Amino acid sequence: MENRIKHIVHIGKLKYAFMVMFSVTIVGVFGFRIIEQISWIDALYMSVITMSTVGFSDNLVTTESGRVFTIFLIIISWASFAYSVSVITSHLVEGEITQLINRYRNQNHIKKMKNHTIIIGFGRNGRQAAAELKKRGSEFIIIEKSHELIINNLYKNYQFSEGDATHDEILVEAGIERASSVLITLPTDADNLFITISARSLNKTIQIISRAASDSAVKKLKIAGANEVIMPEYVGGSHMAAMVNSVDVVHFLEQISFSGDADTNLAEIICSDLPQDLQNKTINELGVRSKSGANIVGYKTPDNEFVINPSPDTKIIPNSKLFVLGNSSQINKMKQMLNLS
Repeated sequence: MENRIKHIVHIGKLKYAFMVMFSVTIVGVFGFRIIEQISWIDALYMSVITMSTVGFSDNLVTTESGRVFTIFLIIISWASFAYSVSVITSHLVEGEITQLINRYRNQNHIKKMKNHTIIIGFGRNGRQAAAELKKRGSEFIIIEKSHELIINNLYKNYQFSEGDATHDEILVEAGIERASSVLITLPTDADNLFITISARSLNKTIQIISRAASDSAVKKLKIAGANEVIMPEYVGGSHMAAMVNSVDVVHFLEQISFSGDADTNLAEIICSDLPQDLQNKTINELGVRSKSGANIVGYKTPDNEFVINPSPDTKIIPNSKLFVLGNSSQINKMKQMLNLS
C-alpha cells in the first residue's frame, strides 16, 4: 500500500509540474499578444524563447510594458522550470533506485525460499491464483515479463521476478529446483507446454498445474509432465450449467472456502507423520467430530482411491489424506488431535 501511495504522489507531482510549465506558456502568449499587439504565432515564439532563456534579437518587444512583462515572465519561468526539472529528475532517479533496491531484496529473498509456489504469468488467472495463495499465507513468487505490469502491481507486495519463463535461467532464478509447485497460467498453449517440459526437467518431483486453452493441449501437457491441466472456459461453463437446476447447491458450495478466511473451510490434512498410537484407528475411535467439531467428508488412500463421506469404521493409515469441513479453529483442533499441527 505504501508503494502504491508513493507511486500516486509521484504521478501527481509530474502532472502538476507539466501543468505549471503549460500555464506559464499560456500566460506568456496572452501577455505578449495583448501588450505588444503581435500575432499569435509571434506571441508563442516570444513566450517559448523567453521561458527557455535562450535570448532573442527580434525587435518584437517595443514598449516599456512589454519589457516589464518579459522580466516578470523570465523570473516565473526560472522558478517553474527549476521545479519541473527537480520533480522529473527525482521521479526518474528515485524510480531507478527503488527498482534496484527491490531487485536486490528479491534476489536475496528468492535464494532463501523453499517449498514455495511459482506462478507464471500475471494475467487474470495469475492474479486470482496469487490472491488465493496470499489468503492462505502460502509463499509464492510470480514470473512476469511485462515490466509495466510489475511496476503497476508493486503496491500489492507480491514477490515478482521479471523475465520470460520459457528461458530456463529465469525458472532457475525463481528457485524451480526448491519449489513445491508451479502454476502455469499463460494464454498460449505452446508456451505452457514448453515451460512444462522445462519445469519437469529441472525438478522431477515438482507439482505442475497448467492452464490449457484447447482440448488438444490437455493430453500433450500431461504427457509433457503436468500433474493437472485446467481449462478455465470449461470450469466456467460447468459452473453456469450447474446453476440451471441446482442454483442453491452452487451457492452453498460457494460458501465453503479453501483459504481459511470464511466461516466454513474445506481443508486437506496429510497423515504422513501419523503417530504410532493413532495409526489404524477408525474415525469413530478417534472421535474427531465430538472432540474437535470438524467433519471428515472425504478420505484418500495411499493408492489414490477417493472415498466420499467415509463411514465411521474407516481406518486412518499412514500416508492417507483426510478432507475436513469446519471452521479454522475446529480444523486446527483436529490437527492437534492427530499431532499434525
